[in-house]
Amino acid sequence: MKDLTQKAIDVCVGEGASYADIRIVTIMDEDITIKRGNIDVLNLTTRTGFGIRTIANGGLGFAGSYLLNTPEIERVAKLSVRIAKASGKTRKKPIRFVDEPAVEDTYITPFKKDPFSIPTEDKISILMEADKRMREASDKVKMTQSDYRAFREDKIFASNEGAFINQQITFCGGGISVTVAEGGKQPQTRSLPASFRGDYSTQGFEYFEKLNLIDLSEKSVDEAVQLLDAKQCPSGKMTLLLDGNQLMLQVHESCGHPTELDRVLGTEAAYAGTSFMTPDLVGKLKYGSDLVNITADSTLHGGLGTFGYDDEGVSARRTELIKEGLFVGYQSSRETAAILGLERSSAGMRADNAQHLPLIRMVNINLEPGDWNRDELIADTKYGILLSTNKSWSIDDKRLNFQFGTEIAWEIVNGEIGQIFKNPTYAGITPEFWNAMDAHTKDDWRIWGTPNCGKGQPGQVMYVAHGVGMARFQNVDVGITKEEGK
Repeated sequence: MKDLTQKAIDVCVGEGASYADIRIVTIMDEDITIKRGNIDVLNLTTRTGFGIRTIANGGLGFAGSYLLNTPEIERVAKLSVRIAKASGKTRKKPIRFVDEPAVEDTYITPFKKDPFSIPTEDKISILMEADKRMREASDKVKMTQSDYRAFREDKIFASNEGAFINQQITFCGGGISVTVAEGGKQPQTRSLPASFRGDYSTQGFEYFEKLNLIDLSEKSVDEAVQLLDAKQCPSGKMTLLLDGNQLMLQVHESCGHPTELDRVLGTEAAYAGTSFMTPDLVGKLKYGSDLVNITADSTLHGGLGTFGYDDEGVSARRTELIKEGLFVGYQSSRETAAILGLERSSAGMRADNAQHLPLIRMVNINLEPGDWNRDELIADTKYGILLSTNKSWSIDDKRLNFQFGTEIAWEIVNGEIGQIFKNPTYAGITPEFWNAMDAHTKDDWRIWGTPNCGKGQPGQVMYVAHGVGMARFQNVDVGITKEEGK
């Protein structure tokens, strides 16, 4: 591989590139879905390719291929440089990267059980049993689904600056979902441990086992059946509590995306918009209450945004985005860091395959643990609504105005959890909402992983994560739709 990467770099430099890097990537992806006792999806795919990124005449070029041999590397390297030179003719200012130490290193995700060495039959057996228990738990069950996914990315990165990094990232996880219906009642769905096919971690098969999907199956049906006869979630301004599996999406949409510096600079706009968090607000915007501390941290054990190095060879690190409520930093690349005069990139550049150009992507974007325990926070709440498990979301193209819906809610009265509500929603404006946070827990703080964050054109789907506990917000619009709120 060193011979191939050096060949690519030599060709790029020989064609006039001032900078060149190459990623050689092999991805293994195993996907299993069981629906109503039948195998719906059973896929194991492997794909290998490479991508070459260059700077020439001040412009950026990129090209890739799935054919890995010396003649193809020569062809793609020359193409990348031609694209860079053409791009340079249209730029007002030449592209510049902030300095980054070039290293030779290896990083491998630590795990106990290799998910790709576990027999497929064992995985199907767990999913089938969870699915069976959901179907047998009630005659109101109309649809069941149990999911498993394992992913492995082997990647070599090399640059003309002298970097040569060998990296292997592995993640694993899954989830269950059940839909119930009865008569003319509105069907209800419960997904555990989280919606959108579950929860994932950069660990091995041991993490999937730890999810205990079989044990969760009866709980999912019980709560779904209760929702059939539950009251509609009340509307009005009230105290709102968000469970971790919903709070993680709140962090994702209203802090993670708007602090991506390419959105701020306008180079990412067509897919889900830009950002209200512009450079003139750094160090000035009171994004949240003094209790709000949000970081981008790619060093945490188990996070889907955890790695050794990003796709520019930048080492994993922790970057403060919000400190004691104040907006202080961005997720950046070597190019965008140079534009803003930052010393280093936040190590956020990643591509979802070899033939895609790396973009600024969320890593582990975390709401740092608070001072409360979960039971204490509930006991301290005189009246409120606790929402859990995302069902829907909407947010504008500046990441300011939002509305979220969840699968389930519970009423809290005098510090005790009471009746269940169906169809809960809440809405807000990002800085107002985060300034209303008056508590965040520590004992149930954990990293939730989601492998389906979309961005870019052509679209890329990246695996990211969010560390959160349960948080409380005051005077939030609960149960109010956009139309009612106008």
